[in-house]
Amino acid sequence: MSLIKSISGIRGTIGGKAGEGLNPLDIVKFTAAYATLIRKTTSVNTNKIVVGRDARISGEMVNYCVVGTLMGMGFDVVNIGLATTPTTELAVTMENACGGIILTASHNPKQWNALKLLNEKGEFLNAAEGNQVLEIAAREDFLFTDVDHLGKVTENFIYTQKHIESVLALDLVDVDAIKAAGFTVAVDCVNSVGGIAIPALLEALGVKKIEKLYCDPNGQFPHNPEPLPAHLTEISSLMKKGGADVGFVVDPDVDRLAIICENGDMFGEEYTLVAVADYILKHTPGNTVSNLSSSRALRDVTRSYGQQYNAAAVGEVNVVTKMKETGAVIGGEGNGGVIYPASHYGRDALVGIALFLTHLAKEKKSVSALRATYPPYSIAKQKVQLTPDIDVDALLKAVKEKYAQYEVTDIDGVKIDFPDKWVHLRKSNTEPIIRVYAEAKTPELAEETAAEVMAVIEEMAKK
Repeated sequence: MSLIKSISGIRGTIGGKAGEGLNPLDIVKFTAAYATLIRKTTSVNTNKIVVGRDARISGEMVNYCVVGTLMGMGFDVVNIGLATTPTTELAVTMENACGGIILTASHNPKQWNALKLLNEKGEFLNAAEGNQVLEIAAREDFLFTDVDHLGKVTENFIYTQKHIESVLALDLVDVDAIKAAGFTVAVDCVNSVGGIAIPALLEALGVKKIEKLYCDPNGQFPHNPEPLPAHLTEISSLMKKGGADVGFVVDPDVDRLAIICENGDMFGEEYTLVAVADYILKHTPGNTVSNLSSSRALRDVTRSYGQQYNAAAVGEVNVVTKMKETGAVIGGEGNGGVIYPASHYGRDALVGIALFLTHLAKEKKSVSALRATYPPYSIAKQKVQLTPDIDVDALLKAVKEKYAQYEVTDIDGVKIDFPDKWVHLRKSNTEPIIRVYAEAKTPELAEETAAEVMAVIEEMAKK
């Protein structure tokens, strides 16, 4: 059993003893801690908290625990049922709520679930707020309300439709262009809430034909739910048979978007944001942001429009903070996460799909031809196993000093920018490892770069 408490939320495997998994006792404790923080910090006076969930098997159980706890803390709950993460984020602002909780473990396997915590803007809590939740939970410093002030529950299952309507209303989403293109689109929604939202969105966008894989929201994931190439063999095979113009794959909570070319090749999860940014920058010049482990291609495309690119520490909340600081018109993460401020400050696969299809319709190119227009980069992802006695921070400092002649960034681990490639080293928060990301012009060179730096780390670790 596992229970991981971090600023990004509370996630764990279902079952086990208290404190060893995401069981009812721990769900209640962390929900009550969150409610305590929101009560102290919110400027909204509606007394509402929105709760939405993905289609995981454990979702109903977790939902009952969360809703009951929020009622016991005196909050009125707007239960929106099966809903994507971005749908829940939007619902918070549409309801003028004090905050929201998304019940999803994102791309984790079915035995996992999590509480993702939102503020009154429908955005994830920042580091300081997240730490406060953990501290309140550790002290069990929360007070349940008396019987006369218990909260009430309202069920409102219209937010998927409202989300779709908000996407259609975006200035740069051209429904007429998409209809005219007559697209056939294949989708893999891994039997979660994407199976509700994505086909409905595609129909609203005027897509001619939809080929569905795993769109039954029953929580029985047919393959590893993280949308990586190794897990997407079935939709790739479907695309190779011909007939579909593009394939879309989402993770269980629909904040990540992977694209499949018409010939079955991977567009590349890193390039989802690149393609959408290309379209946005054509029509709305401005700055862009991604995290330090994302492809250099976004920087290149941004500069080609005479605009400024900035990198943030890994994590959606860090990217959003940097986007607000720099007034970015588009941003996100290299894992297929598109953040479009004209909609909201959250990764949103529905927004990504609508903008990509508009871009594709206007370019009048195949998906593979569009992909070929972007700078070619390949990313290698490796890890170095560490022993408990190693001082990881000292090790990363030593690496930084060794490569001091290059451009080094240390806001999130150590990133070394060479003229034609880069490598990023990050300490894992959950495992005794250093994650190693390297990008170069070819897969071979990326792997070689990662291996070289890993060898340096391993040698230093022996000293």
